[in-house]
Amino acid sequence: MATIYLSLSTRIDATKKQEILIRFSHGRINQRAKTNIFISAEYIDESGKRKPIWNDMNQQIVIPNFRLMTDEKKELKQSLTGQSEKLNTLVAFIQKAFNDIENKSTISSDWLKDCIDRYYQRGKYAPVVEMFEKKQSFFDLFTEFLEKHKLSDVREKNFKVVIRALKRYELYVQLTRDKSFSLDLDHATPDILDDFEVFLKNEYLLCPQYPSLYEAVPESRTPQPRGQNTINGIFTKMRTFFIWAVENGKTENNPFRKYSIEECVYGTPYYIGIEERNQLYHTDLSHRPALETQRDIFVFQCLTGLRVSDLYKLTKQNVIQGAVEYIAGKTKDDRPVTVRVPLNSIAEEILAKYAGYEGKTLFPYISEQKYNQDIKKIFAAAGLTRPVVILDPLTRKSVIRPLNEIASSHMARRTFIGNLYKQVKDPNLVGALSGHKEGSKAFARYREIDEDMKKELVKMLE
Repeated sequence: MATIYLSLSTRIDATKKQEILIRFSHGRINQRAKTNIFISAEYIDESGKRKPIWNDMNQQIVIPNFRLMTDEKKELKQSLTGQSEKLNTLVAFIQKAFNDIENKSTISSDWLKDCIDRYYQRGKYAPVVEMFEKKQSFFDLFTEFLEKHKLSDVREKNFKVVIRALKRYELYVQLTRDKSFSLDLDHATPDILDDFEVFLKNEYLLCPQYPSLYEAVPESRTPQPRGQNTINGIFTKMRTFFIWAVENGKTENNPFRKYSIEECVYGTPYYIGIEERNQLYHTDLSHRPALETQRDIFVFQCLTGLRVSDLYKLTKQNVIQGAVEYIAGKTKDDRPVTVRVPLNSIAEEILAKYAGYEGKTLFPYISEQKYNQDIKKIFAAAGLTRPVVILDPLTRKSVIRPLNEIASSHMARRTFIGNLYKQVKDPNLVGALSGHKEGSKAFARYREIDEDMKKELVKMLE
């Protein structure tokens, strides 16, 4: 396999810039050349510190991420972005030119220099260069997919998580195995998908070993161990992208034709009963007012069944004639249907309590992460710590955990659906209140028949 190594020349020219040098090796072939791409060695960041523009470990140009953009900073960023794209195109051009040579033994000692000259000669070789440069990159196409494919806000956010993971995977391979590696629609294979899955499973271990990956493609939080269901979800989104690419003539290759995604495995949904919900609501938290507020929001969610993403979008305008009306964000782009959930006396009591809140949203929300942390504290304070059998997402084995440790915002939605289904046992009616589409596989998981329902069914035989 050919190896391309990039470095920054130590020689500084009259304009105080340094040229990027390239070394190409394959077997006995070992050639060096100049790229004719120049950059300044460093820039001044917003704190006045000097920062390098060239990352020798990643062999790439560092694009500064300025928070306050001036004309000078904008010009520097545009210049470096252009030079970076030019460098990436040159490297890919060299790699393609090498791959197109059937008999590698015929390569001359000046081949690399001649190849770079051909790249810059836009006359005789223009058709080759233009054809190559017009080819969209893997991530350009993924971005185009997001722009043209109708997705809800939540799903678009989830797809962007996948894109960032793929970018880190590409950088990881470049750092550890193949400096010239890049994801490509036409050359994606089941083997690459297998390798990506291994990366996803081990990424939480790689984070401290390769911090540069997370400097280049940051996340809001440090990668955590991923369960198989999470990985399956990532691959399902990738498969959607490849299907779109094939259908729109971007490629004829779909590695998922020979790659099967595992079935997701879910445990029995766990939730709190009406008595436990009321115990939570009546727990005295007056000495902890911030926690009391989040408790009230959680109980309101238990009484309306909203996903947390929909809950956080609610305003006072969503409360109409004694009910909450909203369009479920997860399905609004598929078949938008207004969901109307009548409010019971407890929900109305909570609304009245925060009637004086002057924020833009219905309640004083905090970040989803902090909301989930507070929910666990609220359960502990209310004494809701009974043991619950759950399916460990990493091992896929049953484990017993205290209720307060596994409580989250989604438990409120399960509580709404589970308790309603116990009362009416009509999935269509419950689905109309929860915002699930008819026939939803997700909704089927909420219809777990509990012991009381089994007894009622058996009594029907008397």
